[in-house]
Amino acid sequence: MDNKLNIVIITGMSGAGKTVAIQSFEDMGYFAVDNMPPNLIEKFVELLNTPDSKINKVAMVVDMRSRIFFDRLRGIVAELSNLPEVNFKLLFLDASDVELVARYKETRRSHPLAIDGRVLDGITQEREILSDLKSLAEVVIDTSELTPRNLRARILERFSETKEAPFRIEVISFGFKYGLPMDADLVFDVRFLPNPHYIPELRDKTGQDKEVFNYVMNQKASEDFYKNLMNMLLPIIPAYQKEGKSVLTIAFGCTGGQHRSVAFAERVSKALLKEDWHLNTSHRDKDRRKETVNRS
Repeated sequence: MDNKLNIVIITGMSGAGKTVAIQSFEDMGYFAVDNMPPNLIEKFVELLNTPDSKINKVAMVVDMRSRIFFDRLRGIVAELSNLPEVNFKLLFLDASDVELVARYKETRRSHPLAIDGRVLDGITQEREILSDLKSLAEVVIDTSELTPRNLRARILERFSETKEAPFRIEVISFGFKYGLPMDADLVFDVRFLPNPHYIPELRDKTGQDKEVFNYVMNQKASEDFYKNLMNMLLPIIPAYQKEGKSVLTIAFGCTGGQHRSVAFAERVSKALLKEDWHLNTSHRDKDRRKETVNRS
């Protein structure tokens, strides 16, 4: 991509998949804005074009939730298309009336243009309002037969620089005494291993310190667990990516999140990095005990 500001406006029929679309762009590194009022777009673009702006890719959803300002959108689309410093695309999401009605029935939501009436009446009215805008769109995707995963793939195909689904692994350590991490996909409990907390010279150190790491990993149980764990993880991680998952969070927990879980998170992270996975490592509770002691 060149140095121009890249802007994608996502619009289309309510229920056609705009939420999945904006999440897909966010996963591709776009600055994402949902339900952007059209009358604020010009000012927003001006801010993005300042020398201090670090943002060069923006995706924004404009739909019938902003219908008070929606008439202004047609003119804005024309203006953005003519700006030499902007690469602009309009993405229009559509679906058949039958499919849209089925989706509204499934979610039991009201159509934004038919709060007190039939869903089909709202769909018909919206389709008339959007007909001109659809004709201006460079990319039109009919989602009638698409699953969310298929829609993500279609957007990736049309808008991604790499053509590969964005995917990263988050490896985290935590302490069970402070609660499970809510975003974990895979949780492994390493409390069965000997606890360095009971070794005076190791108590105030963490699994990132060599002495603690070696103490944890030199246990036969640790080595057996690690080998079995990697034999399981290495084949299934590509399957998560293939299914369209953008982030896989692998969590290791021990009692306080300071020693055993930290050591295992570090070892597994290094192994996965050698497999060329894009990966971040964090230790949620590593210093929690130290902070508690300092406050008391």
